[in-house]
Amino acid sequence: MSAIAESELHPQRPDRAAVNRALVRLMSTFAVGLGVFLSGFVIDEPAPYELYMAGLIAVWALFGLRISRTAAVLLALLAVFNFGGVISASQMPDLKTAPLYIAVSLFLAFTAVFFAAIIEADHHRLSTIFRAYYLSALLTSVCGILGYFNAFPGAEMFTLYGRAKGAFQDPNVFGPFLILPATWSIYQILAGRPRALLTHLVPLLILVLGLFLSFSRAAWGMLAVVMILLPLILAIQNRSNKFRLKLIILAMLALVIIGLAIIAALQIPRVAELFSERAQLVQSYDADRIGRFARHWYGLVLATQHPLGIGPLEFGPIYGEDTHNIWLKALLDYGWLGFAAFLTMTMLTIGLGFRIMLRDRPWRPYLICAYVTYLTHVMVGNVIDTDHWRHFYLLIGIIWGCVALEAGTRIRESRSSGPQ
Repeated sequence: MSAIAESELHPQRPDRAAVNRALVRLMSTFAVGLGVFLSGFVIDEPAPYELYMAGLIAVWALFGLRISRTAAVLLALLAVFNFGGVISASQMPDLKTAPLYIAVSLFLAFTAVFFAAIIEADHHRLSTIFRAYYLSALLTSVCGILGYFNAFPGAEMFTLYGRAKGAFQDPNVFGPFLILPATWSIYQILAGRPRALLTHLVPLLILVLGLFLSFSRAAWGMLAVVMILLPLILAIQNRSNKFRLKLIILAMLALVIIGLAIIAALQIPRVAELFSERAQLVQSYDADRIGRFARHWYGLVLATQHPLGIGPLEFGPIYGEDTHNIWLKALLDYGWLGFAAFLTMTMLTIGLGFRIMLRDRPWRPYLICAYVTYLTHVMVGNVIDTDHWRHFYLLIGIIWGCVALEAGTRIRESRSSGPQ
């Protein structure tokens, strides 16, 4: 009786430590989500993303950012890549903006390692990252669409040269930024429950319209590759004939709906005119005597003559435009040393991600979407520079974070199945 009275007089209080842990988890989730969300708004530099993420990484490092062996390998490769940039900058008679350029490269490298580390610490953060990215992409896509159609005074700030650029500086970055959320929507439609079609169809159409109005040939090609690779991976993952039939039906339905939306957009004369111009595989500035493809050859010859590099952003003033090739840029701006590090990191990211992509893990859907999107970015790196794309480093961080999660899972499984 006295025990009952005691419990009624002094009800059990929540564990203060548990409450503190829950509060910290909530704050960290919000902090990560806000950082990813800001990556979709880069109108000026330094963008809010840089300022915020620099502070977030610093605070997280002070309160226990753990770098595992897997994340340490990524950090080492990116450090060597940027060290190559420092050596390359030392070859310049006038540094100009090279120190700032290398500083940005190093910062983005840290963001990749940061995302890998926090994902490894808690795979639930993948959900936060994808949701924040998805919301950011939808908003910046709406900005691009409204800007293209000049829907309100001042909307032209979201366009460049008659092309939608959203809250970015360049349509050629805006378009590829939308690939990951578009991939996620397509994945949900193909692999999710039937109601996923209703939930994701409208957002997907918004993303695809924004991507289409960017008139980025690279982004168009990336989306096409996604729509081929993703159903193929899902068909390999699930051997059920019933699922594969569903996959074929939904894929065809999605293609028809997206196709009809694009056809509807092409009924607008200005859209059709720019589309006919941009739809040509080779533009005049690609095939000119000193066009994009010619510059690739000139740059390769230059790289053989300067193994230490010629310095960041030096190629453009020499030939009139930048390299528009990430491999050539790595050779010239980061030297042979930086190129070797970047190539190694790329091959490891592709190889390690492929090795674990189809394993039955809670993070598999996120890994598949990030991996397919990353592959498209590697492919498009042959015709454009991606070394300062913020979301590109986020993709690297996601894949390496999942690789680290898999390594930890394998270690725990081996311990649990060992001698008792």
